[in-house]
Amino acid sequence: MQSILNHPIAVDLPEHKDTIHALKMANAHFRHLLDQYHAIDEEIVRIETEVEPASDERTEHLKRRRLALKDDLMALILKAEAMRH
Repeated sequence: MQSILNHPIAVDLPEHKDTIHALKMANAHFRHLLDQYHAIDEEIVRIETEVEPASDERTEHLKRRRLALKDDLMALILKAEAMRH
């Protein structure tokens, strides 16, 4: 069962699920950013569930990085959707 602490993009942005899937299949840059996002998200979950120790500064850095990646991914999603319409 998936932890409620995770923030998968497709769950956070269900209205963009089809675009996310299409970009994952066709856009290597999007896929790379998404892989980074998921790796950082998993690390944050390990820290928050105390599986992996980390300083507050490290945790905050990871959360800021995850948010920046989400912003980058969202920009690519919106650009792809605008090009379809």
